[in-house]
Amino acid sequence: MPMQNEVEYGSLREKIAAESAVRKANGAKFEAAYNKAAAAGKAAGEAVVPRPMVVQQRAGVFGGAVVQDWFESEGLCGFAWVNVSPGNSPFANWLKKNKLARKAYAGGVDIWISAFGQSSERKEACARAMAKVLVDELGVSAYADSRLD
Repeated sequence: MPMQNEVEYGSLREKIAAESAVRKANGAKFEAAYNKAAAAGKAAGEAVVPRPMVVQQRAGVFGGAVVQDWFESEGLCGFAWVNVSPGNSPFANWLKKNKLARKAYAGGVDIWISAFGQSSERKEACARAMAKVLVDELGVSAYADSRLD
């Protein structure tokens, strides 16, 4: 006797075809959500105006005259990513299958933000926007994380 949510199929071939159709529909939904998240992340990263910084080389270890200045218009250097968990959820598996994420050290999978050069501020804005869209569109557990280099 089939359980309440279980569907009864006439043959194994019908069951495989039905499951294949579900995977294809999920794949299309995941791709649309990922593309929307990537577009939102790109727009958020481009909208940020990083706080520039000047790096100075001094004559002595504890100060002294300035020997050379470097101006960095993109601000602090760093990395950012979006963590999606659990790592064996249908969306995480789709990300791994399509080489859009990799297994995360602390659990789940990470979508690495490689755009925007070394600008930590731009990468963080991108990751936050992507995570928000993924949560809103798919209801998955996703958060942005980053670190300075």
